[in-house]
Amino acid sequence: MTLQETASSATAHLLTGPALWPAQAHTPSVLGRQLVINRGEGSYVFTSDGRRLFDGTAGLWHANIGHSNPELAQAAYEQMKQLETYHIFARFANDKALALGERLAEISPIERSKVILNSGGSDAIDVACKLARRHWQREGRSSKKVILSREFAYHGLHAYGTSIGGLEFNREGYGTESLVPETARVSFNDREHVAATVARIGADNIAAIVTEPVQGTGGVNPPAPGYLEMIQKICRENDILLILDEVITGFGRLGTMFGAERYSIEPDLITFAKGVTSGYAPLGGVLVSPRVWEPFYVDSPDTPIFRHGATYAGHATAAAVALRHFDILEREQLVPRVKELEVILRTEFDLLAQRRPAVADVRVAGLLGGITLADHLKAEQICDDLIELGYIARPLRGNTVQVSPPFIITDHELRLFVAAIDQAIIERENR
Repeated sequence: MTLQETASSATAHLLTGPALWPAQAHTPSVLGRQLVINRGEGSYVFTSDGRRLFDGTAGLWHANIGHSNPELAQAAYEQMKQLETYHIFARFANDKALALGERLAEISPIERSKVILNSGGSDAIDVACKLARRHWQREGRSSKKVILSREFAYHGLHAYGTSIGGLEFNREGYGTESLVPETARVSFNDREHVAATVARIGADNIAAIVTEPVQGTGGVNPPAPGYLEMIQKICRENDILLILDEVITGFGRLGTMFGAERYSIEPDLITFAKGVTSGYAPLGGVLVSPRVWEPFYVDSPDTPIFRHGATYAGHATAAAVALRHFDILEREQLVPRVKELEVILRTEFDLLAQRRPAVADVRVAGLLGGITLADHLKAEQICDDLIELGYIARPLRGNTVQVSPPFIITDHELRLFVAAIDQAIIERENR
C-alpha cells in the first residue's frame, strides 16, 4: 500500500468513527483512544473495557460528593414522579425553583441576593454580562459597555464567555477578535496593569470586571496577595460592577461555601454552576446584589424588564437535586472537610516539589491543585501515564497538571494520588 493509500485509509477510518463529536479536542488525536466511562462509584469511575480509575479531577471540577450517590438519584426520581418541571416565565413558577432560590439567598455572601437560575456556567456568564450592561443602560450611562477580564481566564464558551476569555486559543477562528467586541483583558496578577487598563479605556466606558477567585482552566492560579482586594477597590472607586465567576469555586471547593468568603470580597454579581448539584443535574445561575436588582422590582409602570430567560431556567428536577445536595454537604460537613484536605494536599505537593526538580511550581487553594512541570516533561504525557496507573488528572495551560478530587476523598487516597503523580514523573524521566 502506498503512503497516499495509507493516509486515505486512516482518514476513512476517522470519518467512519463515532457520531458523537468530542468536545474541546483535536479530533483525529482522540478517536480510537477515548475512554468510555459507563459507571461511577464514589471517587471512582469505570470504563467500558473494565478499568477502575480514581477521578482526580472530579469530572470537570464538579463531582464534589462523588459519583452515583443514591440519595440524589432518589431525589430526582421522586421529583420526576410529581413534576419533571414547569417554566418560571412571568406569572408562573414551580415550588422547587422557589425553594432553591430561598436556599441560595440564605447562603449567598451577597446580602439580600436575588437569584437568576439557568442551565450552567456558560449560561450564567452570559446572563451576568448582559445584566451588567443592562444595569448601566437603565442608569442612563449607555457608554458603559466594556467587560474587563483577566489574562488566562476561562468563563465558558458561549458568546460572552468566548469573548471575555483570557485563553487565546478559545477565541481564535470566529472571524473577529471577539464575538462581542466591547471586551478587554488585564494582567492575571499585575495590579498596576489593571489600574492602567481602566485608566486607558476610561471608567465611563467599563460596565464590569469579571474574575475567578482562583483561576481554574487557566492553570489553577490563586490570586496574588492583595490582587482581588485591589480589583474590588478599583471597581468601587470607578463605579464598575464586580462579577465573581464562582462556577468552579462555589459550594465548597476552596473550603468556604464561596470564594468571596475566603478572600473577603463583596461582588455585585456571582455566577455559579457545577458544585450546586455536584454535576447530578445541569444547573447554574447568578446571585444578584440589591444595587442591581432593586430597580427591576420597583412598583411602577416604568419599571424595566430584564429580557432574559430560558426554557430550563428553574428546572424543577434540577432544583430538587440541588436542594438535596445541600442537605448532604451540610450533614456530612464536606465543606469544612475541604479545609482539612487542603493541608494534606499542600504538604504532599511541597514534598513532591522538593523531591523532583522536574516540578517547576506547585499551587494549592482548597481542594484545587496545579503542578507546573519543567519543559522537558509534558503535562499531557504525564496525564496519559496516570491513566495507566489508575488515576485521572488533566493537562492545563502552562504545562500544568490539574488536581481537584471529590470532597469525599480520604487522606490516604489523596496521598496515594500524589504518589502516583510522582511515579508517573519518575517513569517518564527514565524513558
